[in-house]
Amino acid sequence: MKKIYVADIRERDWYEGALLVRDKVMAMAKNGKPYLTLKLMDRTGELEGRVWDRVDEFADRFDKDDFIQVQGKASVYLGKMQLVIQDLVRLPAEEVDLADFIPVAKRSAEAMEGDLRDKVASLRDPHLKALLEAFLADADFLSRYRTAPAAKAMHHVYLGGLLEHSLAVADLADDICRRYPDINRDLLVTGALLHDIGKISELSYERSFDYTDAGKLLGHIVMGVEMIEAKIRQIPDFPPILATLIKHLLLSHHGQYEYGSPKRPKTMEAVILNFLDDLDAKINGVRSHIEKEPENTGAWTSYHRLYDRYFFKESPSAETQEVPAASPPPAPQRPERSEGPEERPSPSGREERRPPRKGFGFTLGDQLRGKNLDLFGGDDSKKEG
Repeated sequence: MKKIYVADIRERDWYEGALLVRDKVMAMAKNGKPYLTLKLMDRTGELEGRVWDRVDEFADRFDKDDFIQVQGKASVYLGKMQLVIQDLVRLPAEEVDLADFIPVAKRSAEAMEGDLRDKVASLRDPHLKALLEAFLADADFLSRYRTAPAAKAMHHVYLGGLLEHSLAVADLADDICRRYPDINRDLLVTGALLHDIGKISELSYERSFDYTDAGKLLGHIVMGVEMIEAKIRQIPDFPPILATLIKHLLLSHHGQYEYGSPKRPKTMEAVILNFLDDLDAKINGVRSHIEKEPENTGAWTSYHRLYDRYFFKESPSAETQEVPAASPPPAPQRPERSEGPEERPSPSGREERRPPRKGFGFTLGDQLRGKNLDLFGGDDSKKEG
């Protein structure tokens, strides 16, 4: 078992311990010397590692997704912990306990599965209930649904994150249906539980989290629709219109074309699912940003590049402070070339195509500004084909 975790590292600490290499990038400094930038992680968090000396020698010792034993000094740079590495060696996988390195949801998979089964049992529509029961009866699906993260980097980035996120959206759906009783509760809850199921195959999560080849080529929305179609074919007399409505929930849950949504929401349940999914993703994303900076004792977080702002933290010991002005937000950087959809994250916390930055406040007003407000009009259909 590890003795010191990432969350325990403090500024000026000398650290010696094992870490998992989530990413490895060789770059060139302005003086022409190479250096290594590493993303290092264990189950409690992530920090950046830098190698300035003996770069070529160290780079040949390990690859991405390897475990390494490192020695180095910790420092805080732009509000984030960084480890300047002086020495490192690769560790054989059999010498480490994987549970020390992969972040896991706070709730157990067994407890969340119990909530999932209760939610399915509460459905009254026999066809929707049969669909979800078909997924529950699929042992391979259920194992991966309980295990997968919800994303690579933006929200619920830990084992069990997908099920945790799906249950949270389903609970929010129940809250909405209590306030608006005319909403089709069974359809909305079914969509909440199934909207991201394609991520069990879009993402790889045996060690660090990344995209599979199929995930890069198809994406979780298409993959999820295919999974639902396969289950529906096994259910006798499943109503075609109901199958279409379920698929529409998946195809439209990202809301807008520029965020990777093949269709925009055109039913009330689809509109609601889009916003509930976005809401839970943002809440988790902001919480995670705050929680991963235990060394930051100020009233404000460090600058969040994707949300384009600082966040104020509740702190009983903090006096009134201004947002840091001495160090302005870092200049936008050209993202590294990547095959995966993660290179264009949206302000909503999703990892899809990104338009010119609109920041964190992508509200309903933002979405509808300059749009034809007739959601069901003929003009829209001409655009979509």
